[in-house]
Amino acid sequence: MKLNYKRTILVGMAFFLISAFWQAYDAIIPLALTNHYGLPQSISGVVMSVDNVLAVFMLPIFGALSDKVMTKMGRRTPFILVGTIAAVIAFISLTLIDAYQLSSVISAGIPEKYQSAATLLKSANETLKAAGKAGDVAAVELAQQSINEINLVIDAIREETLQITLNNLWPMIAFIAVLLVTLISMATFRSPAVALMPDVTIKPLRSKGNAIINLMGTAGGILVLVLGMVFKTSGNKYMRYTGYVLAVCSIMIFGLVVFLCTVREKKWAREMEEKTRELGLEEAPAEPIVDNKNKRSLGKGEMKSLLLILASVALWYIGYNSITSKYSVYATNVLFFDFNFTLIIAQAAAIVAYIPVGMIASKIGRRKTILAGITMLATAFFIGNFISFDTPEIVMYPVFILAGIGWATINVNSFPMVVELAKGGDVGKYTGYYYTASMAAQIVAPILSGFLYDIFGMRYMFFSFGTVFVALSFVTMFFVKHGDAKPIGKKSALEHLDIDD
Repeated sequence: MKLNYKRTILVGMAFFLISAFWQAYDAIIPLALTNHYGLPQSISGVVMSVDNVLAVFMLPIFGALSDKVMTKMGRRTPFILVGTIAAVIAFISLTLIDAYQLSSVISAGIPEKYQSAATLLKSANETLKAAGKAGDVAAVELAQQSINEINLVIDAIREETLQITLNNLWPMIAFIAVLLVTLISMATFRSPAVALMPDVTIKPLRSKGNAIINLMGTAGGILVLVLGMVFKTSGNKYMRYTGYVLAVCSIMIFGLVVFLCTVREKKWAREMEEKTRELGLEEAPAEPIVDNKNKRSLGKGEMKSLLLILASVALWYIGYNSITSKYSVYATNVLFFDFNFTLIIAQAAAIVAYIPVGMIASKIGRRKTILAGITMLATAFFIGNFISFDTPEIVMYPVFILAGIGWATINVNSFPMVVELAKGGDVGKYTGYYYTASMAAQIVAPILSGFLYDIFGMRYMFFSFGTVFVALSFVTMFFVKHGDAKPIGKKSALEHLDIDD
């Protein structure tokens, strides 16, 4: 029995373009809200959670809707086509509005004021470090006093930026309105796009299939991070993002064109159903399911496991998203690191891990593999607590390598555990359940973490918040009993060794 890697890669082009979008979105939107509009972290966190609020309601709806429709292009493809085009148009429009707001900020001389304060802050921090090593208590106190005064100046600059926004609210209103259109467009096709892999892949191979899908997504993310380095999104807090987003949207359109030209959704789904019946994995229908036939409800134990898996998904996404949604701000404003390269390191580690992790799960089981991934991710975040502005940036790389491997280990196996429990034609619905849990968590993450950052400071809460919630997911995942792939009978396995063309 063998996974059809070519088909899975082509199906993964949909996730490739989705990941490209979200990598760009998570990188520049919090920076724009904080630096161009002057919003505090708590309010920025609320705005960053809007996509997840929409997703909680829309992903299950569009996942279930794609289960029921049938067109010449298939069930999932029409959603991917329309949603991608709408998202690209809206995303580009969003940057044009932001450029208008930025012109007001530049006219007020905000970038020059901030650059002057940032230079002084860096010099004062270096003085503090040198005085501490020399044991000069008086010099340490003087340097710390200077740092406090400069931080007050930076806070005043942010307040001035916010006042510019409040004096003319129309750019902010337009920005939020178009942001909503962008996010609604993305929400219409995420569940259908992800559900397509299980549609064309038999259950025992879905961890490996999901590894390839995530590999494609990571490739899209890395490509966008490289673009971020080219456009220097990490080095300029007051840059215009239109050129960068045009490049990102070109990548999205490329992924869409490849997907439309190569994926044969209806044909591949029909072949998967035939193979499923032959292997005796499930009483599959003779034709693609577009109604409520051939379905049965979950047993008590299966339902308990489903709820525990979804709780685990929610917990680790709260921890993980609190890091990813604000790392560009934390690296830029607190550590003075280049966030693009650090994230590339994490993505590269995930790429290396995806396929081996899928293979490991097929040997020892998905649950045990996920528990190992949780341990790695929580450890990486815990170590991150001890990294400060005066730590060499290279120290962050192994931390993010470990985080990337841990996240890949979790991500490859969690979604297949959910759809493993799906019956008949419910894959889209169960995909919606998975994303409801993850998106609900991502509503909580930026709001709660942003609130704590404002109270206790980003420096002290950033990694500790993520560590606690990832660690909690270990507890709920430990009690899961269902969701691993069912073994195939020996006779069937010998008769059906390959599913390639």
